[in-house]
This record gives sequence, structure tokens and C-alpha cells, in this order.
Amino acid sequence: MNGTPLKPGATIGFVGLGNMGLPMVRRLLAAGYRIRAYDRASASVDALAGHLAGSDLDGGVAADAAATARGADAVVLMLPDSDVVEAVMHDDGLLAAAAPGTVVVDMGSSRPLSTRALAERAAARGVGLVDAPVSGGVKGAVDGTLTVMAGGEPGDFDRVRPILETVGRRVLHLGPAGAGHALKALNNLMSATHLLLTSEAMLAGQRFGLDPAVMLEAVNGSSGRSGSTERKWPDYVLPGTFDSGFGLRLMLKDMRIAVDLAEATGVEPRLGRAATDLWADAADHLPPAADHTEIVTRLRQLLEDHRD
Repeated sequence: MNGTPLKPGATIGFVGLGNMGLPMVRRLLAAGYRIRAYDRASASVDALAGHLAGSDLDGGVAADAAATARGADAVVLMLPDSDVVEAVMHDDGLLAAAAPGTVVVDMGSSRPLSTRALAERAAARGVGLVDAPVSGGVKGAVDGTLTVMAGGEPGDFDRVRPILETVGRRVLHLGPAGAGHALKALNNLMSATHLLLTSEAMLAGQRFGLDPAVMLEAVNGSSGRSGSTERKWPDYVLPGTFDSGFGLRLMLKDMRIAVDLAEATGVEPRLGRAATDLWADAADHLPPAADHTEIVTRLRQLLEDHRD
């Protein structure tokens, strides 16, 4: 497939204008890409329309998911899971609407084996598929500092690389289709386990009488530091905002993908499975829209239950 890079001026379809998708669209528009975007949520569509109103940005709202693909050089999907991606690609007609040579970029968190199967079906129609999930959260999407973990054919990756570099600071091609989604799930398993253990340690320190802010300052200059001590606890937990923009149940979904992947490769994920069980307990007891940083809330609940 033609690997000519899609530079600003190219037409990009975009499906999924949520916490991550909308700021990514804004960056692509600002870089000079022509955008046709769609989301089932009217509030997301209204937010994009408001951003475009009165501007000279080359973008618009598509009538449906399939319409984003018609005449597009590439289509970016920022959707929650493989089931939704499959529905948009097949039930909503996006794959049928994409012309040969189009590259679809799945930037959400999907099941690696499902991604491989979808890439094969897309290739049969002359359509490329690159899985390019990201790490860095909403702030990274706003600032354009995401890490992008990509899988797919080298020519397809080369074609969409300028798009990925518009929204990400670090863009890595990891291998064939599914490679990006595999590493994203494994990364989130590590991230979730870090946050769980960090939260247990922080709560233990607080109950001992230590100042949590001083604890974080010390740990962040020591070997126990992680993204949880450097960002999640100081930015979302200590202020009590719990508004990172990434849901607890989405984190749990990724953890389960990673555990299944480990087992499929013959690795026994004992710690990963235990961490996943604890996150599943939190999902059972916290509100449906709980942010993933609210795992701390569940740990506090368990402490209160134990005290009673």
C-alpha cells in the first residue's frame, strides 16, 4: 500500500469525540488537517461545532460514522473497546465506505487478537489498519505529548505517522497489527498495579501520621516513584477531584486484556490477576462513571468497614 505520509491538508475522518478524542481533533485541525468527525453523543458534536464556529479551521461534523470515511485519506477511531470498534466498522458501514488505500487508525484500547482479525478483513478490501493506542491521559491529548504505541504494516504506519506525531510526542512502531494494543494493555496493567500499591502505601503512611504531600516529595526522589506518585496522587487524589478523565472500568477492561494475553503466552500473571480482582471489587462498589483514580475511595471504604 502507498506509504506516502499524510501531511496537513489531507482529509481525516474521526470517530469518537470524548475526553481524549475532542482535544486530539482540535490539534489536528490546528495543524491544518481537514477533519470530518462524528460521535453518537450530541454534546460531543456540539462541542466540536462550537470550536469550529467562526473559525477558519477546515472541519465539519459528519452525519454518521460511515460518512467520515467517504473521500478520507485516513480515519481515526477513538473508541472504548473492540466491540464498539467492530460495530462502527461493520454495522455502521465505515469499512464498506472506505476506499482502497484508506488507513483506519484505532487509537483506543482494543483486544489484540480482535485487532489482528479486523486488520485481515480490512486488508481484503484494500484498507489498511494501524492500531495506535496512547498513554498520557487527557492532559497529554490537550498538550500533544501522548506516547503512541503503534502496530500495523510498515507502509500503513509510515502513511499515518504525521497524524500520530501531531497528537503525540513519542511515536513508536512496535510490529504487526495488534502489537500496539498488546503493549497498551500490558502498560495499563502495570499502571493500575502501581496505583493500587501506591494507594495502599500512602494510606498506611497517613494512618501512621505521615504528611501525604511530604511522603510524595520523598518517594518521588526515591526508588518507589511512578506515574502514580508523580501525577495521579498529587493531581487527582490529594485534591479530591478524581478527574483524570479515564474511567475505572476502562482500566479494568485493559487489565483483563493484559492478564488474558499473559496467560495465552504461557506467563502466569499471579500479581496481575490479584490486582485485577481488587480492581473488579472496586468496580462492583463504585458508581458507573467512577474515575480510575477513585480506586483510593474503595480502599478507604474497606478501611472503614474493617474499623466497624
